[in-house]
Amino acid sequence: MKKAEFWKAEGEKIRCLLCPHKCLIDDGKAGICRVRVNDHGVLKTSAYGEVISISVDPIEKKPLYHYYPGSDILSTGPRGCNLSCKFCQNWTISQADGPISKVSPKKLVEYAVSENSVGIAFTYTEPIIAFEYILDAGKIAHEKGLVNVLVTNGFINPEPFDKLLEVVDAMNIDLKSMEDDFYRDICGARLEPVMDTIRAASKSNAHVEITNLLIPGYNDSDDAIEKFVDFIASVDPLIPVHFSAYYPCYRFDASPTPVETLDRAYDIARERLNYIYGGNRRTIWGNDTRCPQCGNLLVQRTGYSTRIIGISKDGLCENCGRKVDLIGTWSRSA
Repeated sequence: MKKAEFWKAEGEKIRCLLCPHKCLIDDGKAGICRVRVNDHGVLKTSAYGEVISISVDPIEKKPLYHYYPGSDILSTGPRGCNLSCKFCQNWTISQADGPISKVSPKKLVEYAVSENSVGIAFTYTEPIIAFEYILDAGKIAHEKGLVNVLVTNGFINPEPFDKLLEVVDAMNIDLKSMEDDFYRDICGARLEPVMDTIRAASKSNAHVEITNLLIPGYNDSDDAIEKFVDFIASVDPLIPVHFSAYYPCYRFDASPTPVETLDRAYDIARERLNYIYGGNRRTIWGNDTRCPQCGNLLVQRTGYSTRIIGISKDGLCENCGRKVDLIGTWSRSA
């Protein structure tokens, strides 16, 4: 185990300060995330170098549609999570302990380079619980010219998040609902810290996209979608938003999200947001990227097959000349 950051001793116990839970941990015990452990008065992380899943994925699968579209990215994640969502779509690796591999930060970066990956995505479970590992691997990745991507629930305290932003180049943040009761009762968390993370991320140099999993009967009403859209628009209407379909999983048996719900979310969102995508269900609107000024097709997607069509080599819409709201190979050469 490696000594962790962001904690303080309180008698024989330790107060973890990584996320808003601020777990008070007895000696020999772990916090809610199951990986940050009080080891005789020192907070240590058992997640350092632990990899429960690793794969090379299309970057659109994160999902990131406006960050190096068409690229492949090495994706990995630790066991565990600091939330306990009853509908978790990855519960077999986030809510239960499965087989793990040990991969040092250096070896992780070497693997990404060997696979011609654009970078490393910390994803699948909740990567922030492997905070120290991300920092170390992220610094080495930057030295090799790679980018670092974070796919996160956003439930993290401001100071450690600021430190993560030193190495994170892009992120997709999951905003599950605009109701605090939803976060408390279904996810074992709170809403406001996630909103704070989104606000902070939008003001940083990192590229940001947002995902909202729509669950029938829980967060898919017109009012719920409008509150979500209003918040994102108040932060930045150019943030790409992904409305994703839910399927029964883990401890939830609500019906799968019908495509009509995604269509309704799109109709509500397009009044205030510029880029809206659909996930987990096929829609006629949720794949391609178009210029918000002239409607020109910029990026065409069929499944995970991606073609850049209407963007010039200097990152402009080939029809109207507007600078595109995407980061790609043209950004590296600029």
